[in-house]
Amino acid sequence: MNLTPAMQNFILHWGEMGTKWGVNRSVAQVHALLHISPDPMTAEEICDTLNLARSNVSNGLKELQAWKLVKSQRQLGDRRDHFTSVRDMFDLVTVVVEGRREREFAPTLAALREVQKDAERDATPAKIRARIDETLETMQLFDDWYTDIARIPRSVQLTLVKLGGRIARFLPKSKE
Repeated sequence: MNLTPAMQNFILHWGEMGTKWGVNRSVAQVHALLHISPDPMTAEEICDTLNLARSNVSNGLKELQAWKLVKSQRQLGDRRDHFTSVRDMFDLVTVVVEGRREREFAPTLAALREVQKDAERDATPAKIRARIDETLETMQLFDDWYTDIARIPRSVQLTLVKLGGRIARFLPKSKE
């Protein structure tokens, strides 16, 4: 695949953002390439296009598959795997959010529940226990909200997103 300057900039920027998201730069670049590629690509094609080592691409593809961001498929008459990114942007965002929730948010909630139990049993001062309780309650509130939103049909989710801040016009005015 020949990359235009815009395609190169997209891939380079995605790689830079990957480092901010906690993902290796080359892994993010592989994802970016697959994301914009109109057709599935083999690992060799990815190596050639991005000028990356085969081992780097193989490890990156495994990581992206673990995140459920990339899928492999076979093509008739070809023994190689062909890789594609999640094509639908809404699905892509959902996969990323759910993955981060499972890897980061849910374990933090579980840890906070344990800390809360420990704080009730030991000599943790009441003010600090209250702060721990407030942290857990707030994080649980957002997790419950996410879970509720994730259950509703996509069309309703999209309507809510498009409404954005305009929904505030329908809410009672607060004096806070």
